[in-house]
Amino acid sequence: MSDRTDEDRAADRPDGAGWSTDGLGYLQEKVVRQRVFVVHPYVRGRDEGPHKRTPEARLDEAMGLAEAIDVDLLGGEVIPLRSLTPRTFIGEGRLEDLRERVEAEEIDLVIFDCELSPGQQRNLERAIKAKVIDRTALILEIFGARASTKEGELQVELAHLEYQKSRLVRSWTHLERQRGGSGFMGGPGETQIEADRRIIADRITRIKRQLEQVTRTRGLHRARRQKAPYPIIALVGYTNAGKSTLFNYLTRAEVLAEDMLFATLDPTMRAVILPSGKKIILSDTVGFISELPTTLVAAFRATLEEVLEANIIVHVRDASHPDTDIQKTDVELVLKDLGVELAEDGEGTPVIEAMNKTDLLDEEAKTGLLNLDKRQERMVAISGLTGEGCDRLLDAIDIVLSRQDETIELLVPYADGGTQSWIHANTKVLSSEAGEEGMTFKFTVDPVAWSKFQSRR
Repeated sequence: MSDRTDEDRAADRPDGAGWSTDGLGYLQEKVVRQRVFVVHPYVRGRDEGPHKRTPEARLDEAMGLAEAIDVDLLGGEVIPLRSLTPRTFIGEGRLEDLRERVEAEEIDLVIFDCELSPGQQRNLERAIKAKVIDRTALILEIFGARASTKEGELQVELAHLEYQKSRLVRSWTHLERQRGGSGFMGGPGETQIEADRRIIADRITRIKRQLEQVTRTRGLHRARRQKAPYPIIALVGYTNAGKSTLFNYLTRAEVLAEDMLFATLDPTMRAVILPSGKKIILSDTVGFISELPTTLVAAFRATLEEVLEANIIVHVRDASHPDTDIQKTDVELVLKDLGVELAEDGEGTPVIEAMNKTDLLDEEAKTGLLNLDKRQERMVAISGLTGEGCDRLLDAIDIVLSRQDETIELLVPYADGGTQSWIHANTKVLSSEAGEEGMTFKFTVDPVAWSKFQSRR
């Protein structure tokens, strides 16, 4: 390894890290961003196939994830393997090549786009003399930086602790020490690792209690919304498919929408008026990703409960992405894990596919997609950025909701002005006729809205 100090390295980095003077001439230290390199190791034959992403596509996604945190990304490399090496995941030759790159480019952190065991992570760090994290740790890092609500922060911390619990042997250097003590600090002879595990377990218990309270509060909000006669439409999709951009266009909201993986973590809901005049509640949700850590699926189950309650799911897909079909499968697998039953020909939640980012397609691809749009009822070609096709998307939502409507004929006494007002405001009146006892209305209405209204009469 080089004999240069950290100060020497920081002083000549292209990002300007090092020491400088402020306006008063005092020395001040600039923030030094970690120099990061990404590798995607894969086993030839086993990790390849027509229904799997190419290794190059997987590497591009992993590098996109790395760019979502504040680091200096130096590049990435695909590492083909004949088989996995239990001790270090990759073989000796590949390990030596990586060690030489780390030394030559003064890399601080190497991200492995795979799942590493604690032992593999520790052995890799010793071999290449740099910090190593795996795909799960990277996604946890992004979620930790993005969470903005108390619930989101608690969920991310819970997932972090669950992940760290099995890695204490790698994370600490003082674990062989024994310490005495009494009370809450541990009894005589308790090892440091036992104490640390107990501290983490206690913290996990406290967070779960706090999340239970947050979940109860969210349940009260949901119960309040359910009293309102408005269907819930959930936007779901692979991360960076453009959900938030579409959400902002349809609702005129200002949700963070960037060309960045996991730009949105916390759910946002807004009311939208459909062409028929019917009001809906549109929900923007966290983006899905392949091989999402199981700890995060569990931790964000409460955040994704809006999807479970949705009347319609709008699956926003990036039509310009070469792996859009594989991404669709990944999203459907996550929905299945959440317990969402998607409607095909039978019962379940109806799904409308919004083929987004048509503004990025060439003319031939765009024309083909628009022709497909005309033939398929529940597929709409759109651009959330320009708004093209968004009116057709709202029409499609309107049509699906209208098919769920019931036709009701009701005699309303003249004195019951409240019911007459509600019918005019929340239904599609087909006919009305005045009689001796009152007005007879024939109308179509959402069955959920009608049920809620009747329960309040």
